[in-house]
Amino acid sequence: MRAAAREKLPNRRFAETRDLQVGGLRYTATLGFYPDGRIGEIFLTNHKAGSQAGVRASDSAVLCSLLLQHGVPVGVTGPARRRKRRRARSRTTAGSRGGIVADERRVETTRLNG
Repeated sequence: MRAAAREKLPNRRFAETRDLQVGGLRYTATLGFYPDGRIGEIFLTNHKAGSQAGVRASDSAVLCSLLLQHGVPVGVTGPARRRKRRRARSRTTAGSRGGIVADERRVETTRLNG
């Protein structure tokens, strides 16, 4: 099987940074974009440097970035991410920091694209 070629990001690119809180922990997520608006990289950092949660978040972001740069769209990984069911409603919510970032971006992209 042949691996898909990696599409490198330009050295200068638009990036967006957001703060979020999950399970009582604070994170900073930075998304880097290709010139056409696609997400090409994700960075996640935790307020507790070196913590297990921070290391896992950062490692997950690196893996997602590599998948994105090899042509795997954000929407493909969505159904595979861990979900939590809300008791009050039959909806589900993201069960991880990476899932929350991806869900927020998906909702925003859907809103912008109509």
